[in-house]
Amino acid sequence: MKRILVVVDMQKDFVDGALGSKEAAAIVPNVAEKIRTFDGDGMIVTYDTHSENYMDTLEGKKLPVVHCVEGTPGHALDGEIEKALEGKEYIAVLKNTFGSFEVPRILRETFPGESPEIEIVGLCTDICVVSNALILRAAFPDAAITVDARCCAGVSPATHHAALATMSCCQIDVIGE
Repeated sequence: MKRILVVVDMQKDFVDGALGSKEAAAIVPNVAEKIRTFDGDGMIVTYDTHSENYMDTLEGKKLPVVHCVEGTPGHALDGEIEKALEGKEYIAVLKNTFGSFEVPRILRETFPGESPEIEIVGLCTDICVVSNALILRAAFPDAAITVDARCCAGVSPATHHAALATMSCCQIDVIGE
């Protein structure tokens, strides 16, 4: 069985930028270590990606904080995460919304006919992590999918725990709580 690590949106704007938090900053060393020690079969790194018209989008109207605009410093990966990825092979996925159908498409093309073992880490547990986890669960109903809570942070501790509970209810294994 192929082992895949999906690193969700470990970008500056979510760590210490426009939407950063102390909880997000606290997981950076854990995620960097997970990346450094990962010896599986593939890694996907997602980037929340918006354009200058962000405030005109539905998301911009509901979350009126400009963030992760492509080409800005906030769109870049956190420096420690970037350093951990040096020398590692991974596929970058730019996504313009919470979850990405591109991730399961890439996995199907890379590992045809297989249900890979998938581990998910990143930000924010209660928005992009849970969205990607549920898309992957729907795409790979028989795959072992794990989320490492030590490597995730939500908008708030309460919503982080709610998202972990939701994923657990959907047969996604939550470790590190």
